[in-house]
Amino acid sequence: MTSTDASGSTSAQMPEAGTIDMKLEVVTLPVSDVDRAKRFYESLGWRLDIDLVVSDDLRTVQFTPPHSQCSIHFGKGITAAEPGSVDRLILAVSDIEAARDDLISRGVDVSEVSAPDSEKERSYFTTASFSDPDGNGWLLQEITTRLPGREWED
Repeated sequence: MTSTDASGSTSAQMPEAGTIDMKLEVVTLPVSDVDRAKRFYESLGWRLDIDLVVSDDLRTVQFTPPHSQCSIHFGKGITAAEPGSVDRLILAVSDIEAARDDLISRGVDVSEVSAPDSEKERSYFTTASFSDPDGNGWLLQEITTRLPGREWED
């Protein structure tokens, strides 16, 4: 049984799309130094949503990238994951060169752009990467044309 066939059924029929809205809201990043991580994400120009200190053992800091529907949060007492263990968080951008230049101007070490030879194959296959101070890995992915079926119907 695979993760796409939890029923164990051998039928080739695809299950009907769910009818309850479920939106990915927040991704938790494990960090070793909350204040250092906060300074880093502030330096990216991301919106600070909250810095909530509940107690000496519990603090949550949340940021949202520009125009994103999903945020990140990190803090103290919110995850047992190892700092820096998150990899390939994808930031979709329409102009990867502009996004890369913006991050570099903010002091971020961004890899060179990796792109296919064909200009018409750039969407989804053109990438660059960077990491936060703990080593959590981010991937810029240029998306200029969405693949068919990638939009939800209302």
